[in-house]
Amino acid sequence: MRYTFLLIVLMISCAKSVPKSPFNSVDIETLYTDSLSIRAIELMGNSLAFAANNGTFGTVDLTTGKVRANVEKYHTSIPAFRAVAHTSTDFFMFSIESPALLYKTGEDGRMELVYKEEGEGVFYDAMKFLNDKDGIAIGDSVNGCLSIIITSDGGKTWSKMPCSQLPDGIEGEGAFAASNTNIETLNDNIWVATTSGRILFSSDKGKSWEVFKTPMKNNEPTEGIYSIDFFDENLGFAIGGDYTKPDDSKANKAITKDGGKTWDLIADGKEPGYKSCVQFVPGSNGMGLVALGFTGISYSSDMGVNWRELSKESFYTLRFQNDSVAYAAGKNRISKLAFK
Repeated sequence: MRYTFLLIVLMISCAKSVPKSPFNSVDIETLYTDSLSIRAIELMGNSLAFAANNGTFGTVDLTTGKVRANVEKYHTSIPAFRAVAHTSTDFFMFSIESPALLYKTGEDGRMELVYKEEGEGVFYDAMKFLNDKDGIAIGDSVNGCLSIIITSDGGKTWSKMPCSQLPDGIEGEGAFAASNTNIETLNDNIWVATTSGRILFSSDKGKSWEVFKTPMKNNEPTEGIYSIDFFDENLGFAIGGDYTKPDDSKANKAITKDGGKTWDLIADGKEPGYKSCVQFVPGSNGMGLVALGFTGISYSSDMGVNWRELSKESFYTLRFQNDSVAYAAGKNRISKLAFK
């Protein structure tokens, strides 16, 4: 009996050590359609939460496919949402332009306004929580530094960091509001990717910051880093380019293996060109990457060295549910992606 049990354990261990086969294709199933630009989605248990332009937000039940959608208005204006985040108990959504409006789950199914900012140049791009208490949102530069607001009470209150506590900004520097993936968090670490090809890094939940440079092209306002993802505290990947020149694949992909301190261009001058979102494939030991944009879906099984196009279908952002299923959103739709 003892030896039989040992054999079973060995068989399970060996099975877990077998690397997953590379993706060769992707099946796309549309779950929700509407006349919207959807750039912000979050997996919350068995639901996919989203927020979009026209004040629209809602959830997709991933078991039944049922969609619940609503519209949030602010007085006579209709916000455009491009950033969402969540804790284990609450959902958050943030509109872009002045007045920038940050809502959280409130009472009786209504959304509660917890932060508002008005003024020239106000434009918020992305947000994310490190845990159930600490969260961050980022926006374009105002008064000489990137706009960063933080919370430490689960999103009930937010405060804007003064420029004296942040790295000096670069004129016109911001963060593209393209896919809500230019912030990454892991433990107490925060990485923020900017339009100027820089990485702002904090190892203490945003209390202090340092700046790392990347070789990503950023000479034009439409160039820079559009998306980053980290597999662990060392391995990270950045992608971007120029959406007005989507076929240009020079200096638009970079990799770090030291936590963002140094970055090297990878697959330089090779496909893919412009992409708005990149994510590591779960369970791939950091080898698998999926990048997408309005130009289609591309995949790498070797940490970004080589890529293949899996689909020409247009999307803006995606999130993996497991090692072969992801959800993506884009113009007028949310879809399920089954990689094979």
